[in-house]
Formats: sequence, structure tokens, C-alpha cells
Amino acid sequence: MSEIYTIPLSEIIKEFDLEVLYTPAEPETILINDNDVNRPGLQLMGFYEYFNAERIQICGNMEFAYMASLDPDVRRARIDALFATKIPLLVVARGHEIYPEMMSIAEKYGVPLLRTPRSTGEFIAALIAFLHLKLAPRITRHGVLIEVYGEGVLIVGESGVGKSETAIELVKRGHRLVADDAVEIKKVSDISLVGSSPDNIRHFLELRGIGIINTRRLFGVSAVKVSEKIDLIIELENWNSEKVYDRMGVDNEFTSILGVKIPSVTIPIKPGRNLSIIIEVAAINNRQKKMGYNAAEELLQNLGLQMDKKDNIKVWDEI
Repeated sequence: MSEIYTIPLSEIIKEFDLEVLYTPAEPETILINDNDVNRPGLQLMGFYEYFNAERIQICGNMEFAYMASLDPDVRRARIDALFATKIPLLVVARGHEIYPEMMSIAEKYGVPLLRTPRSTGEFIAALIAFLHLKLAPRITRHGVLIEVYGEGVLIVGESGVGKSETAIELVKRGHRLVADDAVEIKKVSDISLVGSSPDNIRHFLELRGIGIINTRRLFGVSAVKVSEKIDLIIELENWNSEKVYDRMGVDNEFTSILGVKIPSVTIPIKPGRNLSIIIEVAAINNRQKKMGYNAAEELLQNLGLQMDKKDNIKVWDEI
């Protein structure tokens, strides 16, 4: 069974500067666990089939126009029925004035009641994006995440292979560090992963022989970033003379994390190889492939050759 993540109501209030009309307890203790929202127009009409009471409810112009058309006793009964499902939160959009009975019913069932001046559509879009990020499925993996030319590059490999040393050289070349040692990876959509660092080690980096450094303090705020989408995974490994490494790049290599396929490459390391430049080239080449250009395919066409491409997928969730 997958783990269920939560977010305190206080974070939502702070993020969207919401007006608190009523909360049954301190917002820090009220937890939200569903990353979708609902406009309860059908529920105010009495239809509750397939209704998910765990979702945040948003009322805007349409809902208030409908409630205004109802007889006061009917309106009170419909609001009471909605709040009786113990919804986690109701947000009033566009700064609408609430009906007096809405406050008393919220207190009766212990349902938080908030308000925002934003338009309903704008607020829903922003809230869903925020919830998807905060409540996303996640795993933590050992590695270094760095932004290289706008590409999020996750560098992995055995301990001591040189991940942190490569990262600090990339920072010196103008790129931005996101996480070192532990990378928290969140699945924010079916096709996107976002990586970040745990709060307690953010911006810190370990260099063997020197110790712990604070990248932000040493190189400035332009050298770090809080989070970044993962576009490419680079695995560093010590050079193995008996292993045949890919020299053409025709086949597509992927690593599956939380069900999302991410392009990946394996780079063998040995004295004399400039890893920072190789990683810069890998990031640029990955961007070109996303734009539809593959240098290996063009070279083979120029030589009059044709090779069948295949996808090789490594599943991280199982290792």
C-alpha cells in the first residue's frame, strides 16, 4: 500500500494568503491529504453519487448564484448536507460574503471555512499545482542533483566515485546545485519528476579531505536552487576495461522512477577525463534529443547505414 502524504492547512493559508473565517482547531493541526479539489454545484442540488468528501471544496460565482436562488430553508438544508459529509475545507472565492447559516453550520460540523479574493478558476489551478507538488509520491535516492544549462541532471554512482567533486566543479562553471548526498524525488505528474534536498541539509556539500561546505555561502545564491525537474540521469562508474561501453548513442537508455521514464547514460571515469565538460555536453545533447535531433542517427544516415533502435529501461523502484 502506497504511503499517504499530508500537508497542514497552515501551509495552504500562508501560500495563498487566505482569509480565515473559521477553523475548528489550529491550522497547523488540520491535515489535508487529497491533491484534487471540487466545485460542489451538483452537491448543492442534492446529487452525491461519486462525491469524494476528502477533497477541498471551492465555491465561486456559480455556486453563490445558485444558493441565492433557493428558498432560505432549502439553502440551509443543502449547505448542512454538504458540511455533514465532513469535507476537509471549504474556500469561498471572489471574496463573496458568506451566508450567516454557513458559519454556524461550519462550526456545527467542524469544517474550516476560508476566503480568497481570487477568481475561482485562477485559484483552483494554483491550488491543484501546489497540492500535487506537496502531496506527490516520493522516494529518496543517494546522489547529486544539479541544474546544467537548464537541464536537471541527477548524478548517481557508488560512494566515493566523485559525484560531489564533479558537482562543485560544475558550480564553479556557473551551474546550480540543488541537492547533494540525499535527493528527494517527487512525482508531480505522470511524466514529470522534481528533485529537491531535505531541508536540514539543503545547500551543504561534502568534499572528502575538506569536509562540509555551504555552497550558497561560498558561491552566492546564484549557485544554488531549491528544486529542479529531473531531465537526465548520469551514472558514474569506475572504468572497466572488460565492459563494452556505448560509443554511438543509438539505443535509448532510460531509468524508471515511480513509473516515470527518465533518459539516462552511464559515464565511465578514469584519470584524464574531464567529467564536468562531459556532463555539460550530455545535458546539451539530451536537450537536442528532446527537440528531435540525434547526432548518431544523422551520422549513420550519412554513412548509408541503418540500425534498429531499442529502449533499455532500468527500474529504480525495485533496487
